[in-house]
Amino acid sequence: MISKELQDSLIQQLNKEYQSAYIYLGMSAYCSKEGFNGAANWFLIQYQEEVTHGMKLFKYLEDQNVDIKLPLIQEVEVRFNSLLDVFQKSLEHEQTMTKNLNDLSDLAMKDKDHATYNLLQWYVTEQVEEEATVSGIIDHIKLVDGNGYGLYTIDKELSSRVFVDSTAN
Repeated sequence: MISKELQDSLIQQLNKEYQSAYIYLGMSAYCSKEGFNGAANWFLIQYQEEVTHGMKLFKYLEDQNVDIKLPLIQEVEVRFNSLLDVFQKSLEHEQTMTKNLNDLSDLAMKDKDHATYNLLQWYVTEQVEEEATVSGIIDHIKLVDGNGYGLYTIDKELSSRVFVDSTAN
């Protein structure tokens, strides 16, 4: 049985997963508007991943017979200064999500809720990949230092990303 405090925290995390999806949809819209169609695709795939992350958590809460409430998803910012800025904001967001998931893991261990802790470790591991991927993209963007051909090449590489449901594993 999941404690009430942990249930409430997991429902908040569920909201944050869908908020993340919304953030990435906004980032995709920005990139598309600026002509970075590859980056728009990359963020659209990121949106899809966040939705599946939310569904994984939703299904777990259902399976645990938690009374699920769905808090409001907030409006997101869709204005950025550059391609670098949008990816830096993405990294900041992922770092915040990592902290949230670490805090949730701590709470699950405090409650000796091994099933929830085990679920959360999947998310923690996923966050390592998320942060590393975005950091790598930021490094590439910084490397080209605003060079149009360099940005074009990076954007083209970002267009090759395809959606793979990581929750199916």
